[in-house]
Amino acid sequence: QVQLVETGGGLVQAGESLRLSCAASGSIVSINTMGWFRQAPGRQRELVADVTSDGSTNYADSVKGRFTISRDNAKNMVYLAMNSLKPEDTAVYYCNIRFWGRDYWGKGTLVTVSS
Repeated sequence: QVQLVETGGGLVQAGESLRLSCAASGSIVSINTMGWFRQAPGRQRELVADVTSDGSTNYADSVKGRFTISRDNAKNMVYLAMNSLKPEDTAVYYCNIRFWGRDYWGKGTLVTVSS
């Protein structure tokens, strides 16, 4: 089994920053992709950013230049630094790890950005 636990969500004002962390544990293979997705009320879950185990990153257009994803392979951790937050970034943010064609998810952490 694989477990993912997110921390770092909260309520901030527009223009402020937050940093999300996700700890992965369990039966994880070393070659994988870790990432963050988000789901706003009434909308589908969408990719925010992901990073492969060799460091290649991918970002949604809506967060490019504002968010930075990083990971620590030794600790099985993935982080999302979010700057210049906007009200439209309000959502539940989910940590994801993908390997061998399977996806594993955390329970999510709520990020609320007030205007």
